[in-house]
Amino acid sequence: MRLTRRCTLALGAAALAGAVAPPGRVRATAESAAERETHGISAFGDLKYPPGFTHFDYVDRAAPKGGTFSQIGPNRQFNQSFLTFNSLNSYILRGDAAQGMELTFTSLMERAADEPDAMYGLAARAVRISNDGLVYSFLLRDTARFHDGSALTAQDVAFSLATLKDKGHPIILQLMRDVAGVEAVAERVVAVRFAPQRARDVPLFVAALPIFSRAYYASKPFEESTLDIPLGSGAYRVGRFEAGRFIEYQRVKDWWGADLAVNRGRHNFDVVRFEYYRDRDVAFEGFTARSYLFREEFTSRIWATRYDFPAIRDGRVKRDVLRDETPSGAQGWFINTRRAKFKDARLREALTLAFDFEWTNKNIMYGAYERTHSVFQNSPMMAQGVPSEGERALLEPFRGSVPEEVFGAPFVPPVSDGSGHDRALLRQAGQLLKAAGYAIKDGKRVATNGAQVAIEFLIEEPSFQPHHMPFIKNLATLGIAASLRVVDPVQYRARVDDFDFDITVQRFGFSTTPGDSLRSYFSSAAAALKGSQNIAGIIDAAVDALIERVIAAKTRADLVTAARALDRVLRAGRYWIPHWFKASHWIAYWDVFARPPQKPRYARAIPETWWHDSARTLKPDRPG
Repeated sequence: MRLTRRCTLALGAAALAGAVAPPGRVRATAESAAERETHGISAFGDLKYPPGFTHFDYVDRAAPKGGTFSQIGPNRQFNQSFLTFNSLNSYILRGDAAQGMELTFTSLMERAADEPDAMYGLAARAVRISNDGLVYSFLLRDTARFHDGSALTAQDVAFSLATLKDKGHPIILQLMRDVAGVEAVAERVVAVRFAPQRARDVPLFVAALPIFSRAYYASKPFEESTLDIPLGSGAYRVGRFEAGRFIEYQRVKDWWGADLAVNRGRHNFDVVRFEYYRDRDVAFEGFTARSYLFREEFTSRIWATRYDFPAIRDGRVKRDVLRDETPSGAQGWFINTRRAKFKDARLREALTLAFDFEWTNKNIMYGAYERTHSVFQNSPMMAQGVPSEGERALLEPFRGSVPEEVFGAPFVPPVSDGSGHDRALLRQAGQLLKAAGYAIKDGKRVATNGAQVAIEFLIEEPSFQPHHMPFIKNLATLGIAASLRVVDPVQYRARVDDFDFDITVQRFGFSTTPGDSLRSYFSSAAAALKGSQNIAGIIDAAVDALIERVIAAKTRADLVTAARALDRVLRAGRYWIPHWFKASHWIAYWDVFARPPQKPRYARAIPETWWHDSARTLKPDRPG
């Protein structure tokens, strides 16, 4: 389908008013796009659930409604913070937004958590896809409403996509670069046009974006960081909150989408509450005092030593380990290669050699973790051994411009002797530094200009301090002056967004079907984009080309091959000092909940599929 300039909403400032094409043109446009109508979409077209399905298999469709679910949020998106919030706008760069704001908005489609990437109709009852895959016409439900009762229309969808592409968070801007236009072709039909050779997952990303009220923002600037409660259309609306302390979301009891197949058995709590603490130890004490009811534990020391309080012993608090079958992704110290002192990969590898994971895992983390090697850890996309024939074919065009090691076994961090001060590895690190031109002078490691090599680690919470100190000690043995700076969450976010750091801790993971998001993390274009997820500042033509091969893959097998080739080049770049991972979730909760017997493969599904069990009444706290 070809959308004309007259009838199309260009995605930019001029698009914000919205438009509806004349009736005759609507029919011609819609019919020309209606090559295939489907109730769901996925990257490769495979869907588990047929048309007319009644609910997802991993829910209890009869789950009762009621009660409260409270937690410290386990993840964040865009400008959200784990430690504080000062804004209710979580789709822009400015401010630190509250976790959970996505609960208040409806999207076009909803993801099925037991499939790699499939989505099914939410605000859209179906979608028509043109033969060339470049136009998706979403058919909206007549029942879709905002919380004030006003209709959710195609004009609202067009406004939302245009606004996000023009004024959204930089991550959104980059992921929407293949969105070429959007048109409200009727009151309940919106057509999204994608650029030729668009990334495979862009339609999925667009279908998951929030839908805003065009009327609400007619008198309010979207790009403003504000504590005003926005008009939503989702299963929850913002309730009570105190900035930086807690926020509650109240279930919309007459929500228009409650009985849709994608929502039956989900969104069962009357209140979903997020608590904020600046210190993990204090946060744990809050859990033991029943200040909140659910906790995913991320600190091995606490999991190993502190879950012995009275409520655990008498059964009022339960613990469980849930298997995590999703790619674990990358966690580590990411090195800001924008800074001249980090340009040499030999220096970056020397830093990796100085970190004794085995000692840290045993003495600080109770042996709970495995070493991370890959950005696709815990998935088939992780490179291992020598390249396959398919991988080698993708890598050969870059021979001579990438390290020769990419044609052999991929880089794996060395295993230390566990002493905390492995002399052999430190000697190897010293040899690398010497070969890179860094000499020892008066016990200091100096560059060719005579300046000592100095590194500042930047973090936002003190719980990571114990992991840094033995590493800093080893760096001192190499003559490197390393220090640790802990700053408040607002300052940390600002510095990372501006790339004002030497090395910082970051964790990210990809879906089982990565695509356009790879550009945000690793592409040259993202390296200079403020707020980008490419915090290492990677600029590499081979990386850029291999990202495009992943995106262009026609089958899952081709995707895996291209991802493995990309992984080899990224690991050869020594852009980060790998941390650790575990393929499980540690959870603890006060015994007031019930849940389905099985969790879906690709998500925790907490709290979405859990519910309050009125038969379980907590006994009063007992002293001791």
